[in-house]
Amino acid sequence: QVQLAESGGGFVQPGGSLGLSCTSSGGIFSLYNVGWYRQTPGKEREFVATVSTADTPKYSDSVKGRFTVSRDNAKSTVHLQMNSLEPEDTAVYYCHANRKRGSARWDYWGQGTQVTVSS
Repeated sequence: QVQLAESGGGFVQPGGSLGLSCTSSGGIFSLYNVGWYRQTPGKEREFVATVSTADTPKYSDSVKGRFTVSRDNAKSTVHLQMNSLEPEDTAVYYCHANRKRGSARWDYWGQGTQVTVSS
């Protein structure tokens, strides 16, 4: 059973930067695609960024060019560096890990960390 723990959320002014980290335990981190989703009240959880087991990043259009996702397999950690933050980035950010093998699929979520962008 994989467990994910986020850290690094907080309050930042528009145009500022913030970094999130997510540490995994209980599984072989390198076997999982890992990344981030976010959710605001009344809306569905949306994809933000992911980095594959091959270390290939992928971003949503809304954060491309501003956010950077990276992984450190030795530390079982995935990071999200967020720059040029906008009020629209305010959300609870969730760490996500997934793995597929044949028809089987495993998905794990962290508990979330709040990011607030406001002046």
